[in-house]
Amino acid sequence: MSHVSDVHYRQHVLPYYRAFGSRFGYATLLGRTRHFGWYEPGHSPWGFTAAMRRMELVVARKLAVPASSEVLDAGCGVGDTARTVARASGVYVTGIDGIEPDIAIARQRTARAREPGGRTRFLVANYHALPFADASFEGLYTMESFVHSPDPHQGLAEFFRVLRPGGRLVMSEYSSTPQAHLMPPARSALLRVCELSGMPGMLTMTHGHLELLLQQAGFVVESAYDATEKVLPMLRCFSVLGRLPYAVARGVGHGNSLVNAMSGVEMYRHQETWRYNICVATRP
Repeated sequence: MSHVSDVHYRQHVLPYYRAFGSRFGYATLLGRTRHFGWYEPGHSPWGFTAAMRRMELVVARKLAVPASSEVLDAGCGVGDTARTVARASGVYVTGIDGIEPDIAIARQRTARAREPGGRTRFLVANYHALPFADASFEGLYTMESFVHSPDPHQGLAEFFRVLRPGGRLVMSEYSSTPQAHLMPPARSALLRVCELSGMPGMLTMTHGHLELLLQQAGFVVESAYDATEKVLPMLRCFSVLGRLPYAVARGVGHGNSLVNAMSGVEMYRHQETWRYNICVATRP
């Protein structure tokens, strides 16, 4: 782990995920999984678990690697995405994350699931300094984890290194509107969300910039899909649920203490500040 990413992780990312509001919200609403869901017309906005599984299947389809391929999940959390991708594609997924309790939960859930063939494994690691040999994987994906990167160039260099020639990369990540293009309330909300959630990468990756970074790292960008409309139903639910506690917290001068409630309300209110993108690239 590089010094910069290590310091950022300890000072910003870990405190966010260890905060009571984060732990309670993710556990209560999403079963500790931490990513948006995919919605089509007719889907219930409140069916969070089903929506998250649909998003994971979208990633598996876009990954499109042969069965039995080795795949890396960079920022695996409690492992739900890894298990879905492994089952759907018949691949072997190695999940890495810097939050040790999440890795423990991922291993426990996998053991309870009794998945055939041992198709997932989980390790404590950081994607800025991956503990794998060059060309170890046919596929790699991130699910809303790269926005935490304080050094996207280093992260993408590591992704390029561990992918084999012809390997595929799928990144489901937020991008932001350049701050100069935002009105002050929207700019303030975006900065608060990124600071309190430990997401400097979201500010670095303005719209279209991830594609440029991928090309600079040596990747060939195959597609970049704006999936914002597919995730908005879940964000609207978060906004509804967070409105009252956020208002109460603001009323007593502690609006930033409930980070997820604040994020849900402010990011739904200021939709002009962000997009949800799914980028697909290959290593030549």
